[in-house]
Amino acid sequence: MSRRDQEVVVVTGASAGVGRAIAHEFAARGAAVALLARGVRGLNDAAREVEERGGVALTLPVDVADAAQVEAAAAAVEERFGHIDVWVNNAMATIFAPALDVTAEEFARSTEVTYLGTVYGTMAALRRMVPRDQGAIVQVGSALSYRAIPLQSAYCGSKFAIRGFTDSVRTELLHRRSRVWISMVQLPAVNTPQFNWCRTKLPDHPQPVAPIFQPEVPARAVVWAAHHRRREVAVAGSAIKAILAQKLAPRLADAYLGRTGFEAQQIAGMPVPPDRPDNLFEPVPDQAATHGMFDDRASDRSPALWLSTHRGLIAGMAGAATLAAAALRRAR
Repeated sequence: MSRRDQEVVVVTGASAGVGRAIAHEFAARGAAVALLARGVRGLNDAAREVEERGGVALTLPVDVADAAQVEAAAAAVEERFGHIDVWVNNAMATIFAPALDVTAEEFARSTEVTYLGTVYGTMAALRRMVPRDQGAIVQVGSALSYRAIPLQSAYCGSKFAIRGFTDSVRTELLHRRSRVWISMVQLPAVNTPQFNWCRTKLPDHPQPVAPIFQPEVPARAVVWAAHHRRREVAVAGSAIKAILAQKLAPRLADAYLGRTGFEAQQIAGMPVPPDRPDNLFEPVPDQAATHGMFDDRASDRSPALWLSTHRGLIAGMAGAATLAAAALRRAR
């Protein structure tokens, strides 16, 4: 592509997991992808993969919890590639532990990375997109932004906050009749390295609650959301069920998760070594990868996502079937 046609994309949390898969998807479209994360080794590996897939990469070691670093990174992207077309807020940090076992410092750090990192990224993007009246911001959310679960109070609280912040910003953009669009992609359980390097105070190794999906599935949803003016995109049927359960029967969901949520998030009989490193305050370089340890349990496709992103086709087919049925009745 010429620079005039090349899409410029910023992805936070791009050194591993969903962020790295998102970078891959944009690279396959020939985009210039700015990769933001703390871990240099993971960033360099992700950059190589972006180039191999046909994109152009820029690595920017950034702690998204620092607003000045995020702003400086945005300026560096535009200096290198020109104006930013898409900004994806994906960086996150979590702690697996009952709330009473989480320190104030740990709550603050998880919130600063997951929630405030999204705020800082959104504001850096808006400062550049609003004056030009074009651009898209995609927040990587979660079904946990609607239905909280035990043992992840800091993370769930941050995802709820992101949804509230995003809805507020969206209404402000609509008020000013801006063509800048902001969307949120709600994820299910995903096979990423976060379960290997998150801070945990549980007796057994943390795990996602099945069904589990490969990072490429939400990555495709994020790329789709960046190019379609959809308010929210739910990646899987499990995410849709969790959201509906919270809306229709929250007390039943509370009771169910109180009974099952502790065991479901741990691998029974697999204790966590006491000296295991975690990435809450410092990166863990040797764990940076796109996939986690659950490849044998993870699906690489989501029928619910396909249905969500092909509503027009489905509506057209339904309309055609209705007309055909009506014509058949008249003929008879």
